[in-house]
Amino acid sequence: MQPLKFKPLLKQTIWGGNKIVPFKHLDSNLQNVGESWEISGVPGDETIVANGEYEGKSLNEVLKELQGKLVGEKNYARFGNEFPLLIKFIDANDDLSIQVHPTDELAQKRGKSRGKTEMWYLMESDPKAYLNCGMKTAITPQQYKEMVANNTICDAISNYNVKRGDSFFIPAGRIHSIGKGCFILEIQQTSDVTYRIYDFNRKDKDGNTRELHTEEAAECINYTVEENYRTNYVPAKNVGVNLATCPFFTTNLYDLDQPMNIDLSQLDSFVILICTNGKGTITDNEGNTVGMQTGDSILVPATTQSLKIKGTIELIQTYV
Repeated sequence: MQPLKFKPLLKQTIWGGNKIVPFKHLDSNLQNVGESWEISGVPGDETIVANGEYEGKSLNEVLKELQGKLVGEKNYARFGNEFPLLIKFIDANDDLSIQVHPTDELAQKRGKSRGKTEMWYLMESDPKAYLNCGMKTAITPQQYKEMVANNTICDAISNYNVKRGDSFFIPAGRIHSIGKGCFILEIQQTSDVTYRIYDFNRKDKDGNTRELHTEEAAECINYTVEENYRTNYVPAKNVGVNLATCPFFTTNLYDLDQPMNIDLSQLDSFVILICTNGKGTITDNEGNTVGMQTGDSILVPATTQSLKIKGTIELIQTYV
């Protein structure tokens, strides 16, 4: 079975910019595109296969038909007909609200199927782009509530100026927000459980502030202070460089300028490849070849034994 390409779901937002459409080489005049959902099984926002024998079917339709052959037998036993990852590009032309996501355990206690752990990989962002991630000051839940009320909560959160190639791992419970000018690849658990901590006291056209989830967030925030929340990794050519490993996904970076074979025979999982720069071809062990260029994403079925990659290409690889 050949790797699957999908039609992206473009989301126009009030804070969206104009980086995504040209980045993905799309023939579109849409403005203020804040997100492109690349691979999604979220009900109502499912991506549609754009190539091969499953063209026109949604990701969830393919998953129900192929089950473990698509995602891996252990993954199918664990997640059933819910595809476990959601892949997005995000272009923020304004500050997004400060948020936190619960763990699976806390989400299930509140009647949701699962929480959300995620990660970011920075694309070519604006020169002054920044984001917030993690606590820089030790505070108590009560102090957190007081700081939200008096508009000082940002004083307790770590702030980072960012550039292309920066990466941040955001486990459930870690406070975070995307700042103005950021262009980000986001890999996350398939979940929509988000608690809005702070929205900079902004008002809508009717003069109303957005709802905050202060009480819900207080319980799920990880108040531990760490020295650095940016992922430390050493870039290298023509090898896989690990960016994140957790129970929900493993993510590696490949910066290639010579052919490379990747052995998947011992991996009981689908593999997602996202092209963040350059172009090339991906050929599986059955001889199926797909071309990739900047902005493309593909889903490689779990039955695939190996891949041969050719081209001058930067790829993010992720799997469960």
